[in-house]
Amino acid sequence: MLLKRLRAPAAIAASLLLASLPALASWDVDILPPHSPTAQDAYSLHWGIMYVCIVIFFVVFGAMFWSIFKHRRSVGAKAAQFHENTTIEIIWTIVPLVVLIAMAWPATRTMIEMKDASNADMSIKVTAYQWRWDYDYQQDGVHYISNLSTPRDQIDNYHGAGAKKDESYLLEVDRPLVVPAGKKVRLLITSNDVIHGFYVPQLGVHQYGIPGFVKDAWFSADKPGIYRGQCSQICGKEHAFMPIVVDVRSPDDYAKWVKEEKAKMPPAAAPAPVAQQAPTQAAAEAPAQAAAANQAGGAAAAQASAAAAGTGTGKASATDGKSVFDGTCTACHSTGVAGAPKLGDKAAWAPRIAKGKDTLYHDALHGLNAMPPKGGNAALSDDAVKAAVDYMVSQAK
Repeated sequence: MLLKRLRAPAAIAASLLLASLPALASWDVDILPPHSPTAQDAYSLHWGIMYVCIVIFFVVFGAMFWSIFKHRRSVGAKAAQFHENTTIEIIWTIVPLVVLIAMAWPATRTMIEMKDASNADMSIKVTAYQWRWDYDYQQDGVHYISNLSTPRDQIDNYHGAGAKKDESYLLEVDRPLVVPAGKKVRLLITSNDVIHGFYVPQLGVHQYGIPGFVKDAWFSADKPGIYRGQCSQICGKEHAFMPIVVDVRSPDDYAKWVKEEKAKMPPAAAPAPVAQQAPTQAAAEAPAQAAAANQAGGAAAAQASAAAAGTGTGKASATDGKSVFDGTCTACHSTGVAGAPKLGDKAAWAPRIAKGKDTLYHDALHGLNAMPPKGGNAALSDDAVKAAVDYMVSQAK
């Protein structure tokens, strides 16, 4: 009879055991392996405090269960009276205090070390946007924007299952943050719109980017490799599409990368030469000729600057619009992130073009939905923004 009653619970237990076998493959779930001094300190601190908590658990519950078993009423035990026992009160006050100090000391040291960004080998300004990262290398003069590069067919599941996802799904970017191994990298982190969180766990860096404030953080990767992270703040509906990829290279490879990136960047506009007055010229003619030369040089410089930035006083050309697009608009319109129509996508652009250019100009200048005014670059002139709109419209016809 007893065996019959136990048969059903045994069958249920066996089924649960078999169902849980696949989960045993994930027994090694843990913090990601650290690859920087601060990440290693945080990793060691985590396990050190974990061991202390385990010891406390066994001591406290061991004493409790031993007391319950040894001093139960069925064996005739009588409760001891030690109310207001000064010795016991001192012991149970001093012991927890010592334990807390033993845990607080390494934790405080680690936190102070994480916040000490002094004596850095290089500095990078990180500006967060919805939903991309802007990297500006302060010493090397390299500047670019990093966007999610996971294909949309892996993300969108509107018409059934999407494409097969790879191991770095939603953690891929078109341009990673490239840094040299073994160097202390200081990050100057801010935001252009809402609060974001720059978080790369394997490098031990986590700092909020807050609009109107510049916060600093640092890391030093111990060896070359690819380290991934994400924005750690819920910064909007595309929050999951804002990854961080840090590409750590050897110092020599990093130097080569900087050289290649500088070669791709447009050359800085050289100041226009100012004509000099020959010393043999009549003194009376010098002021007038110098003024004319300065005026011509200033006009040439203004025209050159306007042509380079697409901000001239006249109507911007298609070339100007392309340069503005490549510098500002490509972050969203080349990938289609946040619902932005992709460059050259005729189906996406058709209803927008039907509204007329004045509406397109207004939306680009003043912002629409997820797009900030002027694409987030307030330094652009109205003519430059309109030129970029003209270029995108021309590519969609």
